[in-house]
Amino acid sequence: MSVNVSGTEGYAENASILIERWRAISFAEHHAPILPLVPKAPSRVLDIGAGIGTDAAGFAAMGHTVVAVEPVDALRAAGIALHRSASIEWLDDSLPDLAVLRARHAGFDCAMLSAVWMHLDADERRRAMPNVAALLADGAMLAMTLRHGPVPDGRRMFDVSAEETVQLAHMHGLRVAMNERTGSVQRDNRQMAVMWSRLVFVKDGTDNHARD
Repeated sequence: MSVNVSGTEGYAENASILIERWRAISFAEHHAPILPLVPKAPSRVLDIGAGIGTDAAGFAAMGHTVVAVEPVDALRAAGIALHRSASIEWLDDSLPDLAVLRARHAGFDCAMLSAVWMHLDADERRRAMPNVAALLADGAMLAMTLRHGPVPDGRRMFDVSAEETVQLAHMHGLRVAMNERTGSVQRDNRQMAVMWSRLVFVKDGTDNHARD
């Protein structure tokens, strides 16, 4: 599906380089700050923008069942080949609508949007947040990372603040549980002084859209 999906520009064209780069990233090290918040019991996990499946495989190894959503064909194919697991279901779908996912799944206990949200423009972010929130069970955790810094050549990214994201999430019943800023684990990004916002939300079941 990657041909006309907004936000995926540059990924298919550079898939081979990105696959090798991402294979060097450790799930446990990359997500160490949020892992204590992940459900301990076997749960349903949603990974939106799953890339080559590093996070999906990490959650599956913890005993969870994972739905991995990735619209870039080359990345999804690499993920399927690298992480063969009966605990991971791969879907070709994309934000902001997640039409395939919403027709088939709901009630996730944990969701990941790692390095995804800043690929959406303002209108797409407003459309996407309620769709993501609707897929979560009450009490579920949503973890996100936002990239801040120079945009790589050929990519589509926007300057999205943590503050805007927290406010938008609040409108759809998602309470912030973590809001941290950190450096990058990738050498090339560190050289460009790229920073990241790490956000964790908990769904409290209250839709604040009408009153805010």
